[in-house]
Amino acid sequence: MEGGTYLVGEAMLDDLRSGRYGDHASNLGALIADRLASRHGVRAYIVDPVTVDEFWERSRISGVPGITRRCRSHTLNIKASARKVAAILGRSIGDIDLVVAHLGGGISICALKQGRIVDVNDALLGQGPFSPNRAGSLPIGPLVELSFSRRYGKKELLDLLSRGSGLYAYLGTADVREVEQMIEQGDAEAELIFDAMIYQVAKEIGAMAAALAGTLEAIVLTGGMARSKKVIAAVREYIGFLAPVHVIPGEHEMEALADGAFRVIDRMEEAMEYGVG
Repeated sequence: MEGGTYLVGEAMLDDLRSGRYGDHASNLGALIADRLASRHGVRAYIVDPVTVDEFWERSRISGVPGITRRCRSHTLNIKASARKVAAILGRSIGDIDLVVAHLGGGISICALKQGRIVDVNDALLGQGPFSPNRAGSLPIGPLVELSFSRRYGKKELLDLLSRGSGLYAYLGTADVREVEQMIEQGDAEAELIFDAMIYQVAKEIGAMAAALAGTLEAIVLTGGMARSKKVIAAVREYIGFLAPVHVIPGEHEMEALADGAFRVIDRMEEAMEYGVG
């Protein structure tokens, strides 16, 4: 799907009910919206879903035929935060090149070229830095060994990598505030693991800066972890030389949903139809 605002219709609802493209809590959004809209006799919309795919074709190539890199990210908050920064700079999202890092329970770091996510790590499984509870990129050999070790079935291994890894696996908590408290109390392991996560975040930001080949104008740090002064200071120390850094803390998803609907209502954009075109 292209980014933007979509009218909720039967084709979309059928795919969400069946889980055709995956099973995730975000599948419920359009279903709930449709029920509320039907009750009140109005239209329902979704905005910039996690399945937005605006990749360059070269971004899809993994190195192994049959395995394709996927565009899967925190699109809604990424684009909302990019719009805020573009406005601060007196620009529109369609004429500015940014690296946007959504730092939350999952981490999405994207190259945003003129409003399009042309490259991003797979925030759920497979790429990028480890997060509070996700594994991120892993050495291939040990992962293959783990897969055939009989310690985990397929579901258990996927659960481990998507929910039971990262800070949680090392330190027993996925709450960055608790990790910061551990560091303040002199926990050397907590400090090492925290530093490693920040290091991996910074490396991914650098990779996405390289993808833009010199057109990077600003770096945007957003998501729940962007509320942490310690996280922001540590990331800045690595990447501040690349471009001006703007911090949009938190997840602005409800606001972004409303803004997307109003852009259609105010005729600034035209709503797209799922499965058409």
